Amino acid sequence: MKSDASALLLTLLVCSAAPAWAQDSAATTERVQIAEPYIELRTGPGRGYPVFFVAEKRQWISIEVRRTDWYRVKAEGGQIGWVQRSQLETTLNEAGTAKTFRDTLVDDYLNRRLEMGAAWGRFEKEPMLKLWGAYRLSDTLAVEATLGQVQGLYSGTSFWQLGLSSEPWSDQRLSPFFGIGVGRFSNAPNLSLVGATPTDANQAQVSLGLRWYFTRQFVGRLDYSRATAFLSDERNGEYRAFTAGLSFFF
Repeated sequence: MKSDASALLLTLLVCSAAPAWAQDSAATTERVQIAEPYIELRTGPGRGYPVFFVAEKRQWISIEVRRTDWYRVKAEGGQIGWVQRSQLETTLNEAGTAKTFRDTLVDDYLNRRLEMGAAWGRFEKEPMLKLWGAYRLSDTLAVEATLGQVQGLYSGTSFWQLGLSSEPWSDQRLSPFFGIGVGRFSNAPNLSLVGATPTDANQAQVSLGLRWYFTRQFVGRLDYSRATAFLSDERNGEYRAFTAGLSFFF
């Protein structure tokens, strides 16, 4: 009884001490059968690594780990190497049908955390440029910070915003989103205007937009927003903006 308990304790210690990637590999292993004449195993995840083993048709290999477009596999003879996804797409699963792989670039997009971008548009009738950065708190919710500059004919306007953005269908390439936030609004009239005074006020805004993931790490974005600037206790200013831009994620 005592020896059984000691063996169990030793097993638990070994499992807990194992590297995280080793535990994950065991949990995600999948077997596929080679349908083409052969598959090449390389020493590392890239074409620059040499081929050290060739697994032949009708042999089974186990898929363990993915790194970008490369997969670490284990052959029947115990050889462990890296295979590009294009070769694995010709294999068969245990049901005898072709093995399918979701686009790894889309996987990277769905797992993104930090995103930064720039956009150009119109603030009322004036040209506007803005920069933003966002951090995803979950699959559908992100916190976003924005800096904007408007250069009008008679004045210049700058603002910053901080808010939350919700993207209910974030797993789609074409995905609508909406957001709310608060910020600060500053307007500086041209010095040539007589009697004009600068304005500095808090603001709140709502936005509605569309995000389009089209290639690698780049995302297109359209958004429309309405902001309320609290100019005084008795007076508010309403402003609308429409922008189109490009962002990248990592």
